[in-house]
Parts: sequence; C-alpha cells; structure tokens
Amino acid sequence: MVNLTYGILGTGALGGFYGAKLQKSGLPVNFLVRSDYQHIVEHGLMIESIDGNFHLPKINAYIDVDKKMPRCDVVIIAMKTTQNYQLPQILPSLVKDDGVVLVLQNGLGMETEVAKIVGNERVIGGLSFLTANKIAPGHIRHLSYKNIILGGFAANYQLVEINSRMQQIASDFENAGIPMELTTDLLLARWKKLVWNIPYNGLSVILNASTAELMADMHTRELVEKIMNEVVLAAEICGREIPHSFVQLMLGNTAKMPSYQPSMKIDFDECRPLEVEAIFGNPLRITSTFDAHVSDKLPLINCLYQQLKFLDTKNRDRI
Repeated sequence: MVNLTYGILGTGALGGFYGAKLQKSGLPVNFLVRSDYQHIVEHGLMIESIDGNFHLPKINAYIDVDKKMPRCDVVIIAMKTTQNYQLPQILPSLVKDDGVVLVLQNGLGMETEVAKIVGNERVIGGLSFLTANKIAPGHIRHLSYKNIILGGFAANYQLVEINSRMQQIASDFENAGIPMELTTDLLLARWKKLVWNIPYNGLSVILNASTAELMADMHTRELVEKIMNEVVLAAEICGREIPHSFVQLMLGNTAKMPSYQPSMKIDFDECRPLEVEAIFGNPLRITSTFDAHVSDKLPLINCLYQQLKFLDTKNRDRI
C-alpha cells in the first residue's frame, strides 16, 4: 500500500502534535505554519509528552499554500474554526483530486462548510481527545489523552459506512501511536464531544477557572453536570441518544486528569477570537431546526452562548 501524504493546516498544539507523531512514524507530512514559521524553520518542532519527549529538527514548513506547498492525499484542518473563512482559498489547491479533508476541529457543523468546497464524499470528520498546549514557539506539551474518533460525512449528518480510505488513515495514526476509533455516526460522536467542550470551554472563560478548579468546587461541579445534561437533551432532540452514564464518565475522567486550561480559555487570555459559534452557536441553531423551543429547553447553554458573545466582542476590543 502506497503511503498517504498528509497536510496539516494549523501547527498549534493539536496540528503540531499529530503532525509530528505522523512524521516521526515515517510518513510524509507538510505543515502550514503561520505565527511560528521562522522559529520552526530554524529549530523544528519540540514535543514534550507523557509518552516520551522527541524533537524533529526539520519539518516541511510552509507559510503560504501558494509557496509551493505540495498537494496532499489527506489535508487535516487543525486550525481554529475562527480561521475557516480562509478554507475556500486554501483547500482547492492543496487537496489532491482523489484526496480527502479530515476536519479535526471542535464544535458542530464544520463538515458542512468544508463539503461546500470539496464535496460531501471527500470530507471526514474527526474528534480529537487531546490535552496539550503550545507553551512556546514550536514547543508543544502533551499532558494526557490523545485518541481520535473518525467518521465519514454525508448531508445532514446521515450515517456513513466505514471505507478503505478511513481505515488507512486510522492505520497510519495507530502506527504513529495514536489510538483510533471509527464510527458510522459522526453526529453522535460530535454531540458526545460537546458534552465535555460546552461546559468546560464556556465556564473556564466566564469563571476564569481551570478544569481542576471547576471540579474541586461543589457548586461549579454541579453546574458542569447540569450543562452536560442539557447537551444530552440537545442530542436527543436531534435524534441521537447519549446515555446519562456518559456524563458521569466525563466528570470522572476530568476529575482525574491534570489541571488543564481548555483551548477557549487560552484563546481568551491571549485576546484571540473565540470559537463561540462552532461550539455554542451552531449546536443551538442545528437543534432549533428540530425544535422551535430550544432556548427554553436549553437555558444554560443559551446563557453561556450569550455571555461568551459579549466577552468575545469585549476581549477583541482590547487588541
């Protein structure tokens, strides 16, 4: 089997970590790098990980896709959803005619945006369960978890059978030391990820707290659980059932993991645009297509959304 070539759009904590692991395993990887470009060209990528540290002194780094960045079999979108407005200019010249785009972003609805550019059949959704931060230019610290769930995309998130391309991508990641799971139900997988993302990302910004602080206080832990239960209800409204035992699993796993600043909290502290629409707005809008009374049935999620919109706008004015 011929090796797939990978393109990484966004070399932050997520894209840098997975791209570096793929390259370390021997696969050809090309990285689109923006803010750290000069540092990475000169010094490469440093991965500090619970699995063992390693350094890639040289990577194929590009600051612009027009600067001879090769076309790839698999283009991984690892940039923040706030940068997705760039995709119509990037993807057509970067993904091969028979290639696919792996959307490895938080939130809901991004696959629909990408499908408008490359077509439904060339889009794969990915759910990353990675706790890692970029702590310096070209330097990523991996704290815990690293697994990914992959699922094919179809209009309105219909079920999609697992195909050979998905299996090959999963195999490549497995060989690089990344646990993979394939699913036929991408929508269910995305809602399950939102069970964690909605409460912890939102409350970390609004309450200026880490995951450990949110879990240590009985009041905020109870609030997290109530928000999680609203996400379960939203998924049910959209035709997907998440067992309430999953909420307890997420609470238990988070209580055990090292203290962590969710990505939205880091973006807020650094005055970067927040992924409010992808993680909060899109789920509310998609759910409202099934039930017109969503704002009444999901008051906590709606409240988080409105507060984060205010804070995001105010925060951007500080730049």
